[in-house]
Amino acid sequence: MRSIGALVLAVLLALTGPGFAVQPDEILDDPALEQRARDLSAGLRCLVCRNESIDESNADLARDMRILVRERLVAGDSDQDVVDFLVDRFGEYVLLRPTTQGSNILLWIAGPALFLIAFGGAVVYLRSRARKKPPTDALSDAEKRRLDELLKE
Repeated sequence: MRSIGALVLAVLLALTGPGFAVQPDEILDDPALEQRARDLSAGLRCLVCRNESIDESNADLARDMRILVRERLVAGDSDQDVVDFLVDRFGEYVLLRPTTQGSNILLWIAGPALFLIAFGGAVVYLRSRARKKPPTDALSDAEKRRLDELLKE
């Protein structure tokens, strides 16, 4: 019975792990500013953990970025100013949802375009393959008659 309790506790701790990323000393006193900071942090990528937001990451760099976001908000920056500052400092890779402007438009279009090209190629290949008749030159006359009988059935 103790092992089941320990297992349940371990699973609960594993599921709530990302919630512990923001340390109590980082939380702002003003709930409105804290909510803005959490919303911004959820859209910024941890540069150490790759596809994890800085709000969920326990990495030291993510902590520094969370503190930086909060400092900028306390200084009076707008949400867009904070995002622009971080993009200028770390590059557009810091955004979990990259923009669809500039050279990023190629990245947004490339996936669907390559899929359509591959799908079109598969359709052309399968149609051309279906139109081809099986080679019957290597068959004897008796084998050809037998094949014709089988195809008629």
